[in-house]
Amino acid sequence: MGSDTGSSPFRRPLVLLLCAVLLGAGGVAAGMWLQSVRGTGAVGVQLSSADVGFAQDMSVHHEQAVLIAQTLPQDVDPQIRVIADQIVVAQTSEIATMRGWLNLFDESFTAAHPMQWMHGFDHVMSEQGGAPMPGMASTSEITRLAGLHGADAEALFLQLMIRHHQGGVDMAEAAIHAVASEPVRRVARGMIRDQSNEIAVMTALLGTRDANPLPHP
Repeated sequence: MGSDTGSSPFRRPLVLLLCAVLLGAGGVAAGMWLQSVRGTGAVGVQLSSADVGFAQDMSVHHEQAVLIAQTLPQDVDPQIRVIADQIVVAQTSEIATMRGWLNLFDESFTAAHPMQWMHGFDHVMSEQGGAPMPGMASTSEITRLAGLHGADAEALFLQLMIRHHQGGVDMAEAAIHAVASEPVRRVARGMIRDQSNEIAVMTALLGTRDANPLPHP
């Protein structure tokens, strides 16, 4: 808390904005690379229906992770705040990458029928009471987080984000077997690695707050 003394209230948003712009530029560059490869015809890059569905649905899934992280109030442990900020930057960049692909292939950013590419999820969805994607938080859960402060907010944030990441890892693992494009598969592998690492860190932090993770999605 003392570390915030004298710091500008605009510093953290500006840092986040600059990071997001830089990482978003990386996503645009990845899209330009994919376009150049496609233009040569040497590799014949194509997006299958699973590639498109994964990019559409994971972008929406990531948007909620960013929303949860941004809903976390400021009066929390700096370590928790850093994790939330990292999630905003990383997942904003990945959204830019995936939507760059969709834009390149003239695909909509959202699916008309979400999660059809992930075979068997309809059964899981019915068991979850209609959850649109694995690990997604309900509107009431996010509203509750917005009304909490301090340790209570930290615990609920960690619970929601651990479950959200677990759902994201499930989706990325399914994508590795479903998609046809190696660039998409490579991004999915990166999501599994990064979000699994964050799950481990957040689970340890949650344990120090005498709280338990929510049921796996």
